[in-house]
Formats: sequence, structure tokens, C-alpha cells
Amino acid sequence: MSKKEKKQKKEKIRYIDDGRTISDMSGVHDRLRWAKHGTTSGFGEIWKTYWNAVRMMFLPMLVVIGFIIVIYLILTIVFWLMI
Repeated sequence: MSKKEKKQKKEKIRYIDDGRTISDMSGVHDRLRWAKHGTTSGFGEIWKTYWNAVRMMFLPMLVVIGFIIVIYLILTIVFWLMI
């Protein structure tokens, strides 16, 4: 085996500039037109989506509030002991 056979050539990557920007803004006009006319979903769908989001965040919210209460109690006890 020769050195060339052992060492394989790396594939050369070629980048082609097609004139677009990094963030493609081609669909913005259509979305702005729909925003002027309002949403197509009704109150029931909006309420269901909202309630699902609140239900999903309820347990993490309780954990954070519990953590804050525990930290407050620890600091209160520490300051009582210092007096």
C-alpha cells in the first residue's frame, strides 16, 4: 500500500451564494396580510390552548414557589440565630 491509498482525500465543500440572506424573509408579506384580518380560530380553541399551557406550567411553578419558600425560611432562621 502506498501513502496515497492510506490517506484518503477529504471531500471539498463548495458553498454557492444564491443571493438569499441568512434569514429568508420571503413569506413575511403573507403573514402580515393574515395578521390584519385577525385570527381564524375561535374563542374555544384559544381558551383550550391557553388552559393546556397553564396546566403544563402548573407543577414547575409549584416547585419554584416551594424552593423560594424554603430559601426564605432558611435565611429567616439564620438571621434569627445571629441576633
